[in-house]
Amino acid sequence: MGVVGHSLQFSLVYLGSKNYISQQNITRGPRGREKGRGRRLGLFPDPSPTCLPGVVVVRLGLSGQNSLPLSRMPKAKSVTRGRRRERLEQKSAGGVMFNTGLGQHILKNPLIVNSIIDKAALRPTDVVLEVGPGTGNMTVKLLEKAKKVVACELDPRLVAELHKRVQGTPQASKLQVMVGDVLKTDLPFFDACVANLPYQISSPFVFKLLLHRPFFRCAILMFQREFALRLVAKPGDKLYCRLSINTQLLARVDHLMKVGKNNFRPPPKVESSVVRIEPKNPPPPINFQEWDGLVRITFVRKNKTLSAAFKSSAVQQLLEKNYRIHCSVHNIAIPEDFSIADKIQKILMDTGFSDKRARSMDIDDFIRLLHGFNAEGIHFS
Repeated sequence: MGVVGHSLQFSLVYLGSKNYISQQNITRGPRGREKGRGRRLGLFPDPSPTCLPGVVVVRLGLSGQNSLPLSRMPKAKSVTRGRRRERLEQKSAGGVMFNTGLGQHILKNPLIVNSIIDKAALRPTDVVLEVGPGTGNMTVKLLEKAKKVVACELDPRLVAELHKRVQGTPQASKLQVMVGDVLKTDLPFFDACVANLPYQISSPFVFKLLLHRPFFRCAILMFQREFALRLVAKPGDKLYCRLSINTQLLARVDHLMKVGKNNFRPPPKVESSVVRIEPKNPPPPINFQEWDGLVRITFVRKNKTLSAAFKSSAVQQLLEKNYRIHCSVHNIAIPEDFSIADKIQKILMDTGFSDKRARSMDIDDFIRLLHGFNAEGIHFS
């Protein structure tokens, strides 16, 4: 666009020669000139000999009745810079479009990758489990440190990218790829787990790891920031929950570092954190199903007193059913005037937890409470 004399000149390309412009929009039609729209707005074919067919020039005076305010001109639709960048971010260097619905956010910062691997303290004899290797940014570093890497990947396209990346290298023989859902797969033996997890499988994968046998040495895992803070929360913290106490019963959990969303491609909508999980070996001598049943009841409303939490009719029906099964197995007579509600309240009073709240109870408190219920024949599984 340029200023020529006292008028602005620019070209608009249309399919035909009889196209007309108004202050609101661009119209085309054989009768437009008869209505005088072109004359009012100064629309006429460009007399330049270099004008191509289908190009018309609108000359708008800077002043006078033939002028048209630039703020009223129609705006051309174009793809914004942000959208173009987002599309580019969703593609890898090989042109694979990442599926964010599957949690495919590839860690692209090599400094973060190296830091995660260093914190795993890998040995040359280690077998490493990696979940969600993506295009292999972390996998190729793990292959340099470990004896073997077992990578679990759901997307066959990324499996092909991973094989392509290590093909022809000395480390290719050290890589084993398992294609499929890691939650539905029997995990092989491994010494350490290092992974940038898809965030939607964080909770089930953590407990699949902690119940895995034989024991592994440690796991360095990338989680959503809030989930990571729940893992390490202590009694009294706002984020302290059932996940916190169940994980800390079976393992030692440490928050290692924060990772910003811009270190991923494409960037997720949440911030991330790296956590170290070391399973307790030997594990505590507790029936985990019993433990989880008790914790589930108390953390449904963690701000309620335990006395109020156990007054739920559904909870009382479950515990009465389990109690009657226990009495039947051990040939214990049940009085006709038996009341499960009274028995529960008596146990809570005897153990001193009647007025306690789950949000402020630690692992030792729950162990004592579970032992008090089991001693009276009440079980949670």
